[in-house]
Amino acid sequence: MAGQHRAALTAALGGGAAGGWEWVERHNPAAAYPTDFGLLRLDEEAEASMKSRLERVPFVKDVHPERQLTLSLLAAGDAAGAAAAEGALSTAHVAPCDVAGSGTDATPGEQQQQQQCVSKRPGRMTTRPTFSLEDNQEEAAGAELAAGQRVANDTFTGGSGRVGASRRRRALLQAGGHTLASILGADSLWAQGFTGQGVRMGVFDTGIRGDHPDVKHIEERSNWTHEPTLDDGLGHGSFVAGVIAGTDASCPGLAPEVLLHTFRVFTNDQVSYTSWFLDAFNYAMATKMNIVNLSIGGPDYLDLPFVEKVAEITSSGIIMVSAIGNDGPLYGTLNNPADQNDVIGIGGIDYGDNIAPFSSRGMSTWEVPLGYGRSKPDVMAYGRDVQGSRIGGGCRSLSGTSVASPVVAGAVCLLASVVPEDKRWDILNPASMKQALVEGAIRLPGLNLYEQGAGKLSVLNSKFILERYIPRASLVPRQLNFTDCPYMWPFCRQPLYAGGMPLMFNATILNGQGLVGELEEAPQWTPADEGGRLLDVRFEYSQQLWPWSGYLAVYLRVKEEGAAFSGVAHGEFKFIVRSPPARGEGTPRRSIVHVAVTVEIIPTPPRSKRVLWDQFHSIRYPPAYFPRDDLQVRHDILDWHGDHPHTNYHEMFDALRDEGYFLEVLASPATCFNASNYGALLVVDSEDEWYTEEVAKLAADVSAGGMGLLVFADWYHLESIQKLRFYDDNTRSWWEAATGGANVPALNDLLTPYGAAFDSGALETEVKVEGVQGNFHMASGVPIKALPAGAWLHHAKGTKAKEGQEAKPGPAVLGLMQHGAGRVGLYGDSNCLDSSHSRSKCFKLLTSMLRWAAGEAVPALTPPTAQHVAPFGNFEGMPQRRPDFNFSEVSPVLQTPLRCYPNAPLDVQGATFEQWRVPVSRPVRQTVAVTQQQQPVVTAGDAQAAGTQLEQPAVGAVEQQQAGAATTEQQQPAAIVADPQATAGTAGQQQPGPQPAAGTQDAAVAQQQQQQQQQQQQAAEQAAAAEAAAKQAAAAEAAAKEAAAAEAAAKQAAAVEEAAAAEAAAKQAAAEAHEIHKQEELLLLKKKAEEEAAKQQATVGAGAATQQAAAQQGAAAAAAATSDGREHPDIGGLAQFGEEGPHKVEDSQHRPKQPVDTEEPAGEGAAARAASLMHKQAAAATVAAGGARSTGSFLGMSLLQAALLCVVAGVALWSRSRRRHGLPLLRLTGRRWLLPVWWGGGQRDRHE
Repeated sequence: MAGQHRAALTAALGGGAAGGWEWVERHNPAAAYPTDFGLLRLDEEAEASMKSRLERVPFVKDVHPERQLTLSLLAAGDAAGAAAAEGALSTAHVAPCDVAGSGTDATPGEQQQQQQCVSKRPGRMTTRPTFSLEDNQEEAAGAELAAGQRVANDTFTGGSGRVGASRRRRALLQAGGHTLASILGADSLWAQGFTGQGVRMGVFDTGIRGDHPDVKHIEERSNWTHEPTLDDGLGHGSFVAGVIAGTDASCPGLAPEVLLHTFRVFTNDQVSYTSWFLDAFNYAMATKMNIVNLSIGGPDYLDLPFVEKVAEITSSGIIMVSAIGNDGPLYGTLNNPADQNDVIGIGGIDYGDNIAPFSSRGMSTWEVPLGYGRSKPDVMAYGRDVQGSRIGGGCRSLSGTSVASPVVAGAVCLLASVVPEDKRWDILNPASMKQALVEGAIRLPGLNLYEQGAGKLSVLNSKFILERYIPRASLVPRQLNFTDCPYMWPFCRQPLYAGGMPLMFNATILNGQGLVGELEEAPQWTPADEGGRLLDVRFEYSQQLWPWSGYLAVYLRVKEEGAAFSGVAHGEFKFIVRSPPARGEGTPRRSIVHVAVTVEIIPTPPRSKRVLWDQFHSIRYPPAYFPRDDLQVRHDILDWHGDHPHTNYHEMFDALRDEGYFLEVLASPATCFNASNYGALLVVDSEDEWYTEEVAKLAADVSAGGMGLLVFADWYHLESIQKLRFYDDNTRSWWEAATGGANVPALNDLLTPYGAAFDSGALETEVKVEGVQGNFHMASGVPIKALPAGAWLHHAKGTKAKEGQEAKPGPAVLGLMQHGAGRVGLYGDSNCLDSSHSRSKCFKLLTSMLRWAAGEAVPALTPPTAQHVAPFGNFEGMPQRRPDFNFSEVSPVLQTPLRCYPNAPLDVQGATFEQWRVPVSRPVRQTVAVTQQQQPVVTAGDAQAAGTQLEQPAVGAVEQQQAGAATTEQQQPAAIVADPQATAGTAGQQQPGPQPAAGTQDAAVAQQQQQQQQQQQQAAEQAAAAEAAAKQAAAAEAAAKEAAAAEAAAKQAAAVEEAAAAEAAAKQAAAEAHEIHKQEELLLLKKKAEEEAAKQQATVGAGAATQQAAAQQGAAAAAAATSDGREHPDIGGLAQFGEEGPHKVEDSQHRPKQPVDTEEPAGEGAAARAASLMHKQAAAATVAAGGARSTGSFLGMSLLQAALLCVVAGVALWSRSRRRHGLPLLRLTGRRWLLPVWWGGGQRDRHE
């Protein structure tokens, strides 16, 4: 077969090596069997053209690069070994990479490149089990410490105490005669004669010795690597084989009589390639394996050759068991292939039935963002301190899901032997075995479905099921009780209500009847009570169940008539699975599946408590390289956890529910929801682009509909993005970042109608919002670049005042603004909301912003001192998209037309959005008058006279906000140029009314056309009148500006004169104070009356200077009223990183101030600078006058303060001397008196 492939390619492509390609011979046991792929070596220069030619060959299905797979072991040899095992994971993300050292040949030019690069996790198929050797405490300590560092945000930590606990657990097990087999009840099956006999087990690992003393039946060993050996030089393969089939009395395997076949697919350097696995898989099918174990996994579920070959393996009837991954305790970290429906995915627990902290968890992320993930793992098994075989015999312990996987594989071998051989493989298949395991599993308390799957493995329960098994179909989970907490988290935490986004649940259909099946018809819903009749239940499902399985998506909604209902709803749905007849059968197999559903329904919550989460604009690895949101995270560089409230934002979800908020997920574009239902839309860590229709619609939702918009961004720096890349060991090619932590240029498009924008940067700084949230860290965030007038702005930690230098605020990180009837909030980082690698939490800030966005007054967020009279920042040098990356290859928005998906409300599905295809522009920037209240007050008349829409104050109540929507022309921002008819049609689309009868349709159409013509005529008249009014307003505004400029010039001249007078007065006061000071030194013995007289004279001079300073400050304030308010530093460059990496904001040098915005009226910037100058001069006069009251100083201190300092220093030196000699400081009646700083003797406290 391989020769035929080669001949066909030679005929199609011509040549061979001379033609730019070369056939690679594969000398392995699979060469004697048919194959479905070929391996070619292409010339580097002709690689792209040859790939294109290969794709055009008719018999070539697809072309993929050869992938290098790595079995990464976090070994416990020593701390250095543990660090080496994590080598690529620990590579600094901004350290220059040597291309030649990345595992490939490099040209001299490439070797000279000093790009910022990262190292991808070592291969797509990787787990990190932790060795824990009981006979070497130091080695165990190194492994546990490394594991503790990987999961530092969990309760599991490394250290000798943990190592000692592990050794004690093993000692107790051995002392009590307990082994893994006895704990699982395998010995009871042995007593009945079931030991795995007759079952062919394939172990894909690092091989095994042919004469291993603890494994009986090693039927065949095969080597698929380039190393000329069949033996295990690493120890992992021997351990796995021992767990499955070991015979040592101290660490027996679960199926000692199984027929073992070892496939050596990893070298002693823990390296493999996709072609090695594909050949080994083909050989496993050719040699009739029954069960295979893969203690490997990785995040790349788009490696099609591997994924499709796994499906082919299970299609042949082979039961595959695989580790779910060691990326816990983070959610959304399921590894492939364990996350496939046709594979049994295994998580890890300890002997106390607690989930192992390293065990991956969370729903699958294949389906996100449009759908909802499946529940995995399937079952849990012991994965900590498990005993297995050494290379040369004897026992050792190991921890990891790569240990839990062979535990279940051994149990599957044992259970298979329970079924009589004459019908064993007619009954057993990947679906029936999974049914026996999940239905027999024991649920663990305190864990949810996405942490434990069906629960802990129970060999005895599964044996009972298999003994009575009849081929059938089933659903995982078997019932959907959404009120069962915590098992059905997150659904049990948030009830259903009318008008909400649907509850989406993705269940798995297992078809034990056959490899292929289908649903005869759509599932049928049958309500059981009043609540059930109020449910709208819809389904999506696999049109064909293959291999052995499929999906069933359930959408639950509450009908509008249930808006006031409160109670629990019950019902069930059923479906029929039909499969072809088995051998000897004449009719198709049919299986009816009944699924009970229970859900809680409550009255629809108020708008202010409903929050909508934007899921649609989230993109993650593996379609492209999306870097982590926190650049300081070195061991997990990919953004692959789903960015969903039920994966890596699960703690935020729980925090919002604890505060009474209802978080709904929008998995469709922003045009697909009714904004009047929600207090705020939450956009967090958005990577995708935005449809222009979305931008226009959201602007109307905010300005006219009163909805809040909260945006949490992440780092973005174009130069660094272009340098940030990694060398992929899989494909031996460079991967470049598609965007930053968030797609800031796209977010700025979204913020265009509001006159706001984010800047570039990667800030590492501390943030504190007084009265809202204590200190929390901004981890690789971006500053705010621009805000409109009247907005509130909060800064990060700045530099403190020093001698001769003023205090400087940190970068602007939090912005809040009023926009029409709604409110908009911006923050430059999402790390404080993300549960993956979060360095601090900001849930209090989030809930306060949600309260404010919904119309509530939150004084701590909007203090008068934070409000800006003039626009903040400018729009010069806005962050740009990467010009050398084709983002359309990874962007669903750029790939697909605008549409609503099945997860959207029913009334918008199938709708078009022509009314929102309007141009969007940034509103005109200008200064607004701000009172001492928390909100800027601008009347509608003022706004109309100005010829533009200014930010309006929130009216406070939801009813007032909705009523205010009637004045659309006044509240609609100038940024949206929409057709009035189209805008009016939006409300009708979002809340459709009754349709006209068929008999009156023609008349209605004619009447509608007439009304449209009248409306168009009225609109034209209104537009003409508006244009004339705008011209008049513009003329009036120009005249006002001229008058203001003249007045400002006059005030400037007066201010300069007054400042000069103030300076003269201050100098005179300083001279008088100096003379008085000299007299006091010479005449210290004069009478008290004379001293008092001198002091009164000094006081009088100070008072006069103070009054003059106050007058100057008043003049400065008057000048500032017509200026741009203040000058702002260039916050964009404070903490951006370039060649030398990110640096802290407080360490940044002060950069020159940016010029004011180019759109500001002429002369305002000069007035502001003059006002600032006068303010500084007046302050200097005040300080000088105040200094006249001083009676003496020493190094800036009074004489009394200096004397007290000397006393304290003397006592400190005296006490330190006595402490060093072990003497007490003071004794009184035999008791020791202690000063509050040091102990008086004896042992020192290390916390002093």
